[in-house]
Amino acid sequence: MSQPLPNSPFPQANSAPSPHPRGDFSEEERVALLHIAHQAIEAEVEGKPFFLEAPTPHLTEPRGVFTTIYYHEHLRGCVGYIAAVSPLYLAVAETARAAAFEDTRFSPVQWDEVQELKVSLSVLSAPKPIDPTQVEIGQHGLLISQHGHRGLLLPQVATEHGWDRETFLRETCYKAGLPPDAWKHGARVEAFTAEVFSDSGRCR
Repeated sequence: MSQPLPNSPFPQANSAPSPHPRGDFSEEERVALLHIAHQAIEAEVEGKPFFLEAPTPHLTEPRGVFTTIYYHEHLRGCVGYIAAVSPLYLAVAETARAAAFEDTRFSPVQWDEVQELKVSLSVLSAPKPIDPTQVEIGQHGLLISQHGHRGLLLPQVATEHGWDRETFLRETCYKAGLPPDAWKHGARVEAFTAEVFSDSGRCR
């Protein structure tokens, strides 16, 4: 894909108009990334090769990203890269495929589900150490690590569940397989932000 496809069969990204209204990415870039995610899943189901060209030079920059997929409004998979390990447009394709077929919490996506899948992308900033008292619900995602254990929760998770700061910290410790109060006892607490956009009305 050499450029964003205006006649994509998928809905427009749920976000404000371009160029860069409330984040790093224009409406056209958001649509292009969502289209890549859908294409990657379709190609895998069909067993076809999938070749990509960067839609814009901006999308060749390495970024961490999580791809979440839903089927009939139910979570169907979520996989991502915390670190900026590859160009964003490739990371989206890789994590979309993995969310659909390699998230061990779910069976692989089937062909009859593909056309009704909805995709949400969370493009991450680099995690940075933060004092737990400075964590802001709705603004920060959390990465907590200790003794080889590591857990991450995206910013929207706390908002969707109505958690306060301490609950968010505790739940991230649980995700890491750590005691719920590990954040008080030497665990490394890092925060990041995420630019979240989707084709399913789940934009943050």
